[in-house]
Amino acid sequence: MADECAEIVSKYLYDGELYSVYNEEHETIGVILMIKKARDIAEIKNIAVKPIHQGKGYGKAILQIICNMYKEKGYRSIQVGTANSSIENLIFYQKAGFRIIDVKRDFFAAYPEPIFENGIRALDMVMLEKTLHTEAGMGSC
Repeated sequence: MADECAEIVSKYLYDGELYSVYNEEHETIGVILMIKKARDIAEIKNIAVKPIHQGKGYGKAILQIICNMYKEKGYRSIQVGTANSSIENLIFYQKAGFRIIDVKRDFFAAYPEPIFENGIRALDMVMLEKTLHTEAGMGSC
């Protein structure tokens, strides 16, 4: 999974729905863990694509499938959180139509070991959201 702290992941792993994506050889390419955050809001708790399969569009495809699936289930939006230091993730989600809605300051300060990415310490959780349904019933997904 994308979260580097197994102890933290174990706290929410069984709270949601885990989806796996396989190739023609039945090899796992990636996984995504979704939880229900509110009546009409889902949250991506974790998404991961095996390194050998990264950069081939699988992450984008997984997001699109999940957006369509949750839109059909009647959800209004999907949220996701990523570290302030996860520059590639911030680019990835914004290209997929997610917008920044909140910053949870010092979220990663409680992790047992500090996390560094791109020479930056992960301290804050940047929350993003993608709207699936608009007021007129037309989805952006």
